[in-house]
Amino acid sequence: MQTILSIAVDALAYGMVLFVISIGLSVTMGLMRVVNLSHGAFAMIGGYIASYAARDMGLGYAAAVILAVAGTILIAIPVERLLYRRIYGAPELAQVLMTIGITFCIIGIANYVFGPTLKTIPTPEALRQSVTLGFRTISAHRLFAIGSGFAVAVGLWWFIERTAFGVRLRAAVDNAAMAAALGVKTQIVYAVSFAVAVGLAAFGGVVGAELLPIEPYYALRYMVTFLVVVSVGGAGSIVGALGACLLLGGIDTTGRYLMPEFGEFFFYLAVIAIVCLFPRGLIGRTN
Repeated sequence: MQTILSIAVDALAYGMVLFVISIGLSVTMGLMRVVNLSHGAFAMIGGYIASYAARDMGLGYAAAVILAVAGTILIAIPVERLLYRRIYGAPELAQVLMTIGITFCIIGIANYVFGPTLKTIPTPEALRQSVTLGFRTISAHRLFAIGSGFAVAVGLWWFIERTAFGVRLRAAVDNAAMAAALGVKTQIVYAVSFAVAVGLAAFGGVVGAELLPIEPYYALRYMVTFLVVVSVGGAGSIVGALGACLLLGGIDTTGRYLMPEFGEFFFYLAVIAIVCLFPRGLIGRTN
């Protein structure tokens, strides 16, 4: 029973980290209809900025997180304006080629500016402490990651489903031409949505740095993982993405606990099975 509970806690922490990073990709793919394979690159940018702010500038963890999110969004604004707007509504192949190119450019620039070394993000004493759960101890940082994941899920659901902006976004997704004819400024809606997605990627990159270390080829190493999560959960579905992250996180963690020599075999086996059973994802949009 102690092993089962330990697996459950580690799987929950890993799953919530995947969710915080991947949910922004779900927004761009499911709601904006953009196959954004450079999503992980923006998470890497957030991690690099936070590491520089905390280690080299001596700022606190909270300030580093805020600076990482804000800095990544500022970097992404001209990229969205000059590059991404050219592929809205374009064929998927054009989107893939464009975003893959952006990924390699970001990797090259990040390595030139920050160097090709693993980056750590110092955490405050409060997050380095161990918390006793009765059956085991766990770092406070992992509990913070779990709480952050649930907070992001609730906040993003409210933002999309219960605000006027969410109504405009869903209208632009369903029929952009009609929404524009009714006065919805679709370019602004897409720009804000892209900024939110990028900000979430940066936040996830910082919060999840303990489980997914920030290193030179972070954007490529985890690209497939983030894409798989969105595909399994259903692009554009917050609940589906959360369910996919918890399910795949649980399967991957269990496999690594019990049969570590198989690596990620069970993770991708589960992906194949789920995609065969649910071609649109666990909870995907049908339009």
